[in-house]
Amino acid sequence: MPRAAMITNRSMPPGIIIPELAYPDVLEAAAWLCRALGFRERLRIADHRVQLIYEGASIVVTELPNGQAVDHAHAVMVHVADVDRHHAQASAAGARVLHPPTDYPYGERQYSLEDIGGHRWKFSQTIADADPAQWGGTLMTESP
Repeated sequence: MPRAAMITNRSMPPGIIIPELAYPDVLEAAAWLCRALGFRERLRIADHRVQLIYEGASIVVTELPNGQAVDHAHAVMVHVADVDRHHAQASAAGARVLHPPTDYPYGERQYSLEDIGGHRWKFSQTIADADPAQWGGTLMTESP
């Protein structure tokens, strides 16, 4: 289906896919994500919603409804220029590192952490252009 032209809205963060992550304390979480992971605050809506940006991508920090728990069935992956520097910054800010920086055969150096709200993050640095066939992958289509 052809896409209609999209209207730019200053009230919405940039991006096509924008994760919304819920935390018990929105302002504390937004401040920590900026300090520990390098996000910048884009828009604040009282104390219940904050839009954050990172290298042209966006997330929205929202309120965690009372009694609701964080779901660990997902993680947010973010490409960074230097995984080791990012890991050091996040560790210094108190992030709980789940897996330390590691090189993988698919051409990425990655580490993962759990933030102060229990959300899981994976940070990835491209270290090589790896042919998927060399590590067991099958390229189905080229990216747009």
